[in-house]
Amino acid sequence: MTRDDVVLLPREAPVQLIDAAGAKVPDAEYRPPTAERLRDGYRRLVIGRRINDQCNALVRQGRLAVYPSSHGQEACQVAAAMVLDDGDWMFPTYRDAVAVITRGVPTAEATVLLKGDWHSGFDPRQYRIAPQATPLATQLLHAVGFAHAAKLRGEDTVVLALCGDGATSEGDFHGALNFAAVFQVPVIFFVQNNAWAISVPLSRQSAAPSLAHKAIGYGMPGERVDGNDLAALLAVLGEAVGRARAGAGPTLVEAHTYRMQAHTNADDDTRYRDSADVTAWLDRDPLVRLRTHLAARKALTVAAEEEFAAEAEAVATSLRDALNTETSPDPEDLFRYVYAQRTPQLQEQWASLSAELVREASE
Repeated sequence: MTRDDVVLLPREAPVQLIDAAGAKVPDAEYRPPTAERLRDGYRRLVIGRRINDQCNALVRQGRLAVYPSSHGQEACQVAAAMVLDDGDWMFPTYRDAVAVITRGVPTAEATVLLKGDWHSGFDPRQYRIAPQATPLATQLLHAVGFAHAAKLRGEDTVVLALCGDGATSEGDFHGALNFAAVFQVPVIFFVQNNAWAISVPLSRQSAAPSLAHKAIGYGMPGERVDGNDLAALLAVLGEAVGRARAGAGPTLVEAHTYRMQAHTNADDDTRYRDSADVTAWLDRDPLVRLRTHLAARKALTVAAEEEFAAEAEAVATSLRDALNTETSPDPEDLFRYVYAQRTPQLQEQWASLSAELVREASE
């Protein structure tokens, strides 16, 4: 199916350039990244996996309130950050901390939200990353609006909006894709299909052949890609970014991956899925796959692996140090940043709280 000679239908099988065994898969349409780019991607994967492991440990220590792990999905996280130029913007979900950190946000700032502290923890304008969104699909509307404004200003900004398979069941998903397609907005909708929306399997969310097929109804191209293959992700997302920057409009990319761990630390995934299904995905690990591929090409040395591991450990150390520091929140911050000028109602509430704090301090 085409529209104005643009192929809208995704492939029957997800795009794959490196198979689960680490072997190269020839493809007539997508060119594989260079060995240097893949090696840099592998370095980022190693760091991303260490971030996931460290954050899970910090949750158990009570230093993080919650952590939605992307263990097993690091290739999606890393690719999302690598395909964007400095002037582009990313609109992440709550599970995309590794993507946020890979794009340049310091670990301490990227985890403030998950610690339970106020605000997003980082300046969105400095890093060109919107605050991580907990509500499903709301960030897609924000991404489309931002991209539309950039287009009206004549900028070449591209926006990458991430979401999970569960978000495709939300009304905001429809509104975002429809507007983006009608007005040819430079945005990529990147769906990380990890098979589960908390305890709801994909089969109970959609009857479509794939989530990428939903793009057809909006008049935009859709593509499916192996979400554990960094090479394929870089190629497919890179082409979508190029299309958007050239004025060709939005693309829906569905990455097929798997959520290897529970939805969050508050979830018991053994109640709704078989451990054998999780085990079956161990052989598709994105880190092992890329390491095997690079080693076979003589593009990864033992010294390089040790260097990457040391860098990852340094990131984990900085994360521990940051979260082991106690903070002293200012109660007035609850009222200080709601409006540019505080309303009479907020002023009255602050006066009441302030008086109560004074009474408690004097007792």
